[in-house]
Amino acid sequence: MNGCSRHAVAADVVFDGEKKHDDCAVVIEGQQIAALTRRSDLPSSMEVYNVPQGAWLAPGFIDIQVNGGGDVLFNAHPTPAALAKIAQAHRRYGVTSLLPTLITDSDEAMAAALGAVSAVMAREPGILGLHLEGPFLSPQKPGVHRREFIRRPQPHHRQMLGAFRAGVLLVTLAPEETPDGFIAELVAAGAKVSLGHSMATYEETRAAMAEGLTGFTHLFNAMRPLSAREPGPVAAALESPHAYYGMIVDGEHVAPAMLGLAMRGVGRPMLVSDAMPPVGGIKAEFDLLGARIMVRDGSCRTQEGALAGSSIEMASAVRNCVRLLGLPLEQALRCASCHPAEFLGLGRSLGRLAPGYRADMAAFDPTDISVSNAWVAGERSDYRRGASLVGLSHS
Repeated sequence: MNGCSRHAVAADVVFDGEKKHDDCAVVIEGQQIAALTRRSDLPSSMEVYNVPQGAWLAPGFIDIQVNGGGDVLFNAHPTPAALAKIAQAHRRYGVTSLLPTLITDSDEAMAAALGAVSAVMAREPGILGLHLEGPFLSPQKPGVHRREFIRRPQPHHRQMLGAFRAGVLLVTLAPEETPDGFIAELVAAGAKVSLGHSMATYEETRAAMAEGLTGFTHLFNAMRPLSAREPGPVAAALESPHAYYGMIVDGEHVAPAMLGLAMRGVGRPMLVSDAMPPVGGIKAEFDLLGARIMVRDGSCRTQEGALAGSSIEMASAVRNCVRLLGLPLEQALRCASCHPAEFLGLGRSLGRLAPGYRADMAAFDPTDISVSNAWVAGERSDYRRGASLVGLSHS
């Protein structure tokens, strides 16, 4: 397809990130959205792609925690080729941009991940940067992270992270395990900082937020629990309008009642997959830094039965918000697009369908959130049953 041509994508319903528009079209020029208009007002000479009847067109999903996909684990293959395969695997589920996530690993793996992202971003617009989940975590809350790799930040880590300029850098850490000023230093260098795998108290969490921490990685999981006399990180997240918290809505990681509570907080909930290689792949087992992980009843688990990431994808997370939590579809969609874009500081270019925004969109059946098409920077992929090509022209 000619990326510079002006064309339109029309749908029975277009959700722009705030409100619905019936019988509407999104006009695309190059990689950006030029306008939203009624389908009937489109010039007769303009080329129009009509999404399937009854489908919604909405901002593409943004997943800030993707460990793998397409049978590829980023930790095992921190390369540009692996990133391209992971992004392609998630696109069929409406994910138009993501942060590949490296869990706690060696300094060499961290450097390789930073290099791979820097090398691939120019040709893979769906890769927004890098999420380092660790290694500065609490040894009391390791989850499936290898304890021997968990460590405190050293001067060379400051240099490594401060030098990254290729895109968004998100660092998940335990604030109680980092020196005073470290979070502020990361934020000053342009990074986003999130609390995770932490035993921080409420006071320690609030102090970290004062330094610039704004995120909470998979809220409730691998962190000090909410209790009567120690509110911990959960209370700090739910009470702050400036907090963004990721949630894995798979019915396994967190009970629906707790997820519903978080959705009623004054902070901004975000849907994340915490996806492992089986998403978009064909294998039911994989190796995670020496541990054998198997998909059992839809969950990724160690041989001992512990959760190890997830096999959910963002389309299912949106569906679960509606079916398990009773959320309006519009609210679920905002948690999958607008909120993560704002958290990453990209709220003026991603997460909405509006003039000047990048043309990242997903078309899906509103009853089951099955994705028929996805657009990344104006380029369309087709996932309807019977479609034999990916990256079809817009004609």
